[in-house]
Amino acid sequence: MTERAKGKVWLVGAGPGAFELITLGGADAMRRADVVIYDHLVNDQLLELAPAGADLIYAGKKGGSAASLTQDEINRLLVDHAQAGKRVVRLKGGDPSIFGRSGEEMAALAGAGIEFEVVPGVSAAIAAPAFAGIPLTHRDYGSFVTFVTGHERRTKPIGAALPWRELARATAQGGSLVLLMAHARMGELMAGLVQHGMDPQTPAAIIQSATTAAQKTVVATVATLEEAARAAGLETPTVIVVGPCVQLSAQLRWFERRPLFGRRIVITRAREKASGLARELAQMGAQVIPLPAIATAEPDSYAKLDSALTRLGEFDWVIFTSAVGVACFIARLAHLNRDVRELGTARIAAIGPATASRLRACGLKVAAMPPQYRSEAIVEALGETQIRGARILLPRAQAGGQTLPELLKARGARVVEDVPSYKTVQPAGWRAKRIVEAVKARPPDIVTFTSPSTAINFSEMFGPQAVGFKAAAIGPVTAAACRKLGYDVVVEAREHTIGGLIRAIGDYFSAPA
Repeated sequence: MTERAKGKVWLVGAGPGAFELITLGGADAMRRADVVIYDHLVNDQLLELAPAGADLIYAGKKGGSAASLTQDEINRLLVDHAQAGKRVVRLKGGDPSIFGRSGEEMAALAGAGIEFEVVPGVSAAIAAPAFAGIPLTHRDYGSFVTFVTGHERRTKPIGAALPWRELARATAQGGSLVLLMAHARMGELMAGLVQHGMDPQTPAAIIQSATTAAQKTVVATVATLEEAARAAGLETPTVIVVGPCVQLSAQLRWFERRPLFGRRIVITRAREKASGLARELAQMGAQVIPLPAIATAEPDSYAKLDSALTRLGEFDWVIFTSAVGVACFIARLAHLNRDVRELGTARIAAIGPATASRLRACGLKVAAMPPQYRSEAIVEALGETQIRGARILLPRAQAGGQTLPELLKARGARVVEDVPSYKTVQPAGWRAKRIVEAVKARPPDIVTFTSPSTAINFSEMFGPQAVGFKAAAIGPVTAAACRKLGYDVVVEAREHTIGGLIRAIGDYFSAPA
């Protein structure tokens, strides 16, 4: 049996929750996976890294839920899929080797002669304190760290499997104690530390859903932590930190002070165009929920575009209304074994900076771009003298609005060829369905819309429940479409760009209530 036929398993640490905290190695393994077996605490966005045809298997592992697979069942799945010649990713929250049972899975794979690789991840034991402003070591407060599981078998008395007396003594001498999976036994564990010699006034903190917009941090003492956590309504998953370094949190807490911290924002932009918007909002502390309401596909027919591309030299202007339109135009030229030199003396107009940037990347000079980034404004940018008598090519989305071609004709254009170079469609599949269900269960703080198409498709995905959702629109045309559909438009960007939309969202949430 060849190595490829026998397959391989990657044990990948998914990190503590935030999408961006998976390692480059982990992301690479996900992109090449045939099968992904993932746990409950894994961020659903990470599943988007897997190829569209990958088999995704939910292992559970939610506090002993009956829906969870047993460890033996998981081991068998890993072996069976690898023996079938598959590239298998076992995606585990945090780091697979920190209370993640990776040793048991590696032993099963080794016993079956399966090749495997461990891709370490960022453990919540490290990330949660860091995101709560608690350095686990500090020259003035603590010089060592101990990681402990709070998930002992309930049949064992506290301290039976762990040296609690030594842990209590060590922490008093300037160490940090980090307890994972300890939420359910928090009171028992804290009482046990005190019983074994720890000062009840020792600083202690509990961090919920670390590194995400749902993060909450409660700082108390060993004696009062359980009561404080209950009063704050904290729920699993949590990480508990005990020791002198905890007292630094009040001064050093940074994550929860970001301007959009705690805000849940849905991005409806097409997947390939959403990364910049998602990254900037996440940097401001928001929990970004990518739910593309629009995707691009080939037009129903290339006949009109192909005809125009064989006659490029006849046009005075080529107007591009989106970066996607540029990419599809160039791709079709290449498909027909033609290139941009056939544009001849035709000048190029772009609706906005993103479109202009894509054109420049293709070596094309932009002769006109309006100060307001919408279709109607481009007519003013060209000017009536440039439009009158001109032959204009308009390669854009199929079924686009008729405002722009009608305005061009009204200003005296001799010919306006409005040709579809792509069409927009509503994304389908389990990924979209999964996120829609999650958003319905817990409505977001705001939904971003960058075109009327995204607003229309989003409405179709959600039905009547979409009415009343707070909306952030990139400009007046999109805002009008949102209002027509029943959204509550609370943000309308003054500058009709992604940067302008981000600033407008920031201003909205920072305004006094």
